Order: sequence, then C-alpha cells, then structure tokens
Amino acid sequence: MADFLLSGIDPVPLQPLFALDDAGLAAHGAVRRIADSERGFPCRVSLRNAAVGEELLLLPYWHQPAASPYRASGPVFVRRGAAPARLAVNEVPPYVARRLISLRAYDRDDCIAAAEVMEGEDADAWLHAQLDDPRIAYVHLHSARHGCYLCRADRADQAPR
Repeated sequence: MADFLLSGIDPVPLQPLFALDDAGLAAHGAVRRIADSERGFPCRVSLRNAAVGEELLLLPYWHQPAASPYRASGPVFVRRGAAPARLAVNEVPPYVARRLISLRAYDRDDCIAAAEVMEGEDADAWLHAQLDDPRIAYVHLHSARHGCYLCRADRADQAPR
C-alpha cells in the first residue's frame, strides 16, 4: 500500500501581497478577510482553519498549472505569516477530515484518471488505493461544496518537502 503525504501551497510568493492596500490587492484579483468563524476560512498553506480574528487573503491560485485540458485555478485563503504544513505520512488533518471533499487523481499527463466525492475522514483509504496505481501521479483534494482546492497528495517517497 502506497503511503501518501498531503501538502499545501508555497506561501513565499503570496506573503508580500499582505503589504498591499485594497486597490493593490484588487489588481491581483484578491481581497483581505478577517476570519469571523472557526470554519469557512481554510488556509491552503498551513492546512488548518484560521482562528477567529486572523487576517487572510482570498485570491485566485493556479492549483493545476499544467499545460493540459485540466489546467485550472480557483479561490484560496492564505493566512498572514502562515507556515507550510508539516504533516506526518498518511495524516489527514481536521482541515480535510471535517469536510465533504472531491478527490481528483491525475496521471503523468496531468489528466484526471479517477475521481470521487466522500467525507474527508474516509479519504485515506482512497488515497492509498489510487497512489498504489502506477498510472496515478498525484491527487488533488477540493472542497466538494464550494469546489475550492484544499491540498495535494503525493506518494510519501516522492512528495516535496
């Protein structure tokens, strides 16, 4: 059974956007938000929900930048000063486990080869099975309700660290 590792997005190119005013953010298609609930503000860097009062940016992000028919972007939240998640192998954090999620397994040509919708708490078995298949290169996890990108799953021995 293939082990997996979930990873968030790289915060380095995004953190300077926090210094922009509203007009500067608008030029990037972004807006500033303050979390007013424990849910609904999932940071795509730290792979955890923002706490009430935390500052975030909501901005477009190319979660599938490959030159394939599945090239796609969508809105993501990023917390100010967020550090990349450091999850254990096969860990599904509450950020994922407490959501209805859409999983999209991509082949080496960056095309969807398998997809499923399920409760996040059940995702681990599906991820193991997909990453056991040598045709699958990686998996994207999305919020099933809003369609927003959540994180990426890679084989643990091939995951970026």
